[in-house]
Amino acid sequence: MLQPSSALLLVASLLAALPVNADGLYTKKSPVLQVNQKSYNQLIANSNYTSIVEFYAPWCGHCQNLKPAYEKAAKNLDGLAKVAAVNCDDDANKPFCGQMGVQGFPTLKIVTPSKKPGKPRVEDYQGPRTAKAIVDAVAERIPNHVKRITDKNLDEWLSEDGETPKAILFTEKGTTSSLIRALAIDFLGSIKVAQIRDKETAAVDRFGIAEFPSLVLLPGNGKEHIVYNGELKKGPIVEFFSQAAAPNADPAPATEKTKSHSSKSSASGKEPTSNEPLGSEDSTIEAKHSAPTPTPPPAIDTLGTPDALEAVCLAPKSGTCVLALIPESGDPDTEASASTKEALESLAEVAHKHTQRKTKLFPLYSVPASNAAAKALRAGLGLPEDSKSVEIVALNARRGWWRLYDSSDRADFSPVRVEAWIDAIRLGEGPRNKLPEGIVVTTDEAAKKADHDEL
Repeated sequence: MLQPSSALLLVASLLAALPVNADGLYTKKSPVLQVNQKSYNQLIANSNYTSIVEFYAPWCGHCQNLKPAYEKAAKNLDGLAKVAAVNCDDDANKPFCGQMGVQGFPTLKIVTPSKKPGKPRVEDYQGPRTAKAIVDAVAERIPNHVKRITDKNLDEWLSEDGETPKAILFTEKGTTSSLIRALAIDFLGSIKVAQIRDKETAAVDRFGIAEFPSLVLLPGNGKEHIVYNGELKKGPIVEFFSQAAAPNADPAPATEKTKSHSSKSSASGKEPTSNEPLGSEDSTIEAKHSAPTPTPPPAIDTLGTPDALEAVCLAPKSGTCVLALIPESGDPDTEASASTKEALESLAEVAHKHTQRKTKLFPLYSVPASNAAAKALRAGLGLPEDSKSVEIVALNARRGWWRLYDSSDRADFSPVRVEAWIDAIRLGEGPRNKLPEGIVVTTDEAAKKADHDEL
């Protein structure tokens, strides 16, 4: 039997013999980007790209099982989004992992850029731990800076900032692919990117497009457009675009104020040190004070009475409406739930975006639970009448269809997902349900109601 001292020596020798991997689960050759507390802000939080970050411990069995799928997801998302990992077993990273709310391993978080620089939206990923599911979830959240153009507004878009280079994707698809969205991020601020459907025949004929998809570059300054003939892969397309403008550095290029500050710092002899990455806490605070606070978009209109709801959305000739059905609150003074707030803010953001672009969008409304017609509408559509969460529905009384926003995935009402759902409706994509009888207010019912009201 070993003496205590001998046992300790044996354990120590075994530990010393174990291979040391400073990078944790992922080697330097791994497609997964390894970040720590210092580099997270610079590489993830301040980036224009969407990222997914795994918080792990090398000894965790589930983390080891996830590694092959996670590395495969990183390869598939290369050039489209970032796939990163943080070793929470590293003492230097433990405070950071705690700040990020990590309570178990592995924890996956999707980081999506927002309007506030350095203040991205961070949400837990709780989907399947497969490469495909991870890729789909991240790709869905890639910001969309691609403008959809038609024959009617092509000239207006082309005349905007005449000297600025532009690129147009001609496609048969109604959705905006991850690749073209990623390219728009690469050249954000230097090349305006748009997408045109094949059915826009005037635009197709104007640029002599014979096959789809086709990519056209307009270098600006009156130069003739150039049709891309290479592979539809990011690398060659970036090189093609680069003849008109250089791609952005990653993370996002500094603002003019930040640049001027850097120049002053250099002039004074003070250079940033290697252990003080750009996008650190200090520079984020400075940027917050120097940049104006963005004004929140105006709230969407409210349909507070049955008559208003019926007149606008439930009459026989009513077109498409999107309605946010607000849940009941036990106490009138109780603040709305987080999901209700997020849903309304996302709808407001989408509506505001279309207003700024001067593009036509069907009306978006909120319907409070105090509106008696809201309960009847929920019942008619088979929605829970005592629902404690907000429901978003689109319906078209004239054509007799309706569609429910699928919020089953952790009640995710993020702007990216809500906008994608609305875009699909605009383009006539996705399943539609037939409106049940009794939802649309017929002429006879309206007349009977009017007679009753006069009594």
